[in-house]
Amino acid sequence: MNFLHNFLPQPIFFEWGFITVRFYGLIIAIALVVCFSVALYLARKRNMDWDDLYDLAFWLALSGIIGARLYDVFLIEWNYFGSHPWEILAIWHGGLAIHGAIIGGVISLIVWCQIKKKSFWQFAGLLFTVLPLGQAIGRWGNYFNQELFGGPTTLSWGIPIAIANRPEQYLNYQYFQPAFLYESILNLILFFTLLWLYKKNRRPGEIIFGYLMGYAVIRFLMEFIRIDVTSLVFGMRLPQLVSAVVFVVCAGVLIFRRNKLFFAKS
Repeated sequence: MNFLHNFLPQPIFFEWGFITVRFYGLIIAIALVVCFSVALYLARKRNMDWDDLYDLAFWLALSGIIGARLYDVFLIEWNYFGSHPWEILAIWHGGLAIHGAIIGGVISLIVWCQIKKKSFWQFAGLLFTVLPLGQAIGRWGNYFNQELFGGPTTLSWGIPIAIANRPEQYLNYQYFQPAFLYESILNLILFFTLLWLYKKNRRPGEIIFGYLMGYAVIRFLMEFIRIDVTSLVFGMRLPQLVSAVVFVVCAGVLIFRRNKLFFAKS
């Protein structure tokens, strides 16, 4: 915590000629590799075909990144990207929305399962188990980009934010709440909870909805801390409203549609 309080992160990992490697992209890549490795380990325990996972991983990564970017561009930061369209492809600058990544990934998984004639529930149960692990790692990319932090604080674990990255109304403050760290820790807790359920051979639907409801709670709470610019709907921050809707819908499904078909065994 003392390190976080005194260290001012830089977005660039290293530069060599025209090659620039940014921490954001590097950490996202690490998150994908770690999640894929854990998924392979769990798949082996269920005697799932590794070739299927190798094939699926590419499409999930691609669709997840595209979905995350489109969601952020058109629903969260359109005021900025509408005036800076050349920045839409610059994902290394940040701006990937997890709700969009989930939507893109689920669509890709449904299409892939239909084409390959595979069980959606089997693969979804596995993938939603490891997803919060990737989020826990990926949030550190936001730290190095200095783009996900809360309001000013005097707490000993507050993080310094460069003047260029502070909202105008907070230029006179130096330390801010490490919202990225809070969410990373909570996502890690969610991952171990889902991993426990997966190893207990709980049905995939329970894991999927456990993730959706768990992350909805996490993101709803985090939006009270975050001060980054986002769209407001009915006076609420858009991610907070989406999280509330997801939680209510999932709770309703669990209550009224909890049957053997929906929670088919993997």
